[in-house]
Amino acid sequence: MMSRCAKLSLAALLAVACSAAQASQSDYLPPWNPPPAGGISFAVPPFDAIADLHGDIVDPQLTVFFAGNQFMVVHDLVEAFKHRYPQYRRVFVETLPPGILARQIETGSLVMGNLRIALKPDIFTNGKASIAELQQQHAWFADTVDYARNPLAIMVARGNPKQIHGLQDLGRADVRVSMPNPKWEGIAKQIEASYRKAGGDALDHTIMDDKVKAGSTYLTRIHHRESPLRVLQGESDAAPVWSTEAYFQQEVLHRPVETVAIPADQNVTATYTAARMKDAPHAQAAKDFLAFMTSEQAQAIYHKYGFQPPQP
Repeated sequence: MMSRCAKLSLAALLAVACSAAQASQSDYLPPWNPPPAGGISFAVPPFDAIADLHGDIVDPQLTVFFAGNQFMVVHDLVEAFKHRYPQYRRVFVETLPPGILARQIETGSLVMGNLRIALKPDIFTNGKASIAELQQQHAWFADTVDYARNPLAIMVARGNPKQIHGLQDLGRADVRVSMPNPKWEGIAKQIEASYRKAGGDALDHTIMDDKVKAGSTYLTRIHHRESPLRVLQGESDAAPVWSTEAYFQQEVLHRPVETVAIPADQNVTATYTAARMKDAPHAQAAKDFLAFMTSEQAQAIYHKYGFQPPQP
């Protein structure tokens, strides 16, 4: 029979193990960028931690609305831009889903919790096709440049416990999938196109209809940054993502995940386009930033985070 002392020792060990497990889980929470320097830092994830608003919100000299999957690039990119153009010290960036950013432009403001933001962007970035569609609908943009490309991949936990080897496996009843929400995520259309290439309409219907109703496909509520977090926390078994998101978690942050490649004949590669707004509040800053996006320095930063150059 275990002595009282041994029981207390075991309880202490369990408490330490539990605390360590909770700490490692909380380590996975965003934001995954370093905070701005200066001032008091106050962040209590997940309650008070703003991951998608970057930089100076008061009187910015440049405002950029970035497609959300480029959150990992923002810190290095903005610092390099400021170094090259020292006249711009206050830069504000949002990395929300492009569908939400477009609605923010249409309505004139964004409400996040108790915060209302009524800033107009100087630059808007999105997939090339989406930029063309928005230009046709609204004629928002003065000029555009392509600056990066990105194929799809599947993210799984380290060791690939469910033995997921391709998109077909995401249709299995025992595989919990984290899927970008088609309501505001352009990537969702790209992934569904890949589902149809891999298994026809039947696979797409299984994952996006049957499994959503069954609860084994989760549709993201914010954007596809949720998907890596769900895999890391054991809430989903697989997540189709842009390859850079898997690269960032696996190679940059060294998280316990793996990447399952999607064959070229089933894959989709997005081209990212930056657009200068016709009514940009800071016209010269917008022109300078657009030029900077295709510079060797900016391209090196995108390469660091696994993005491909804009031209094959």
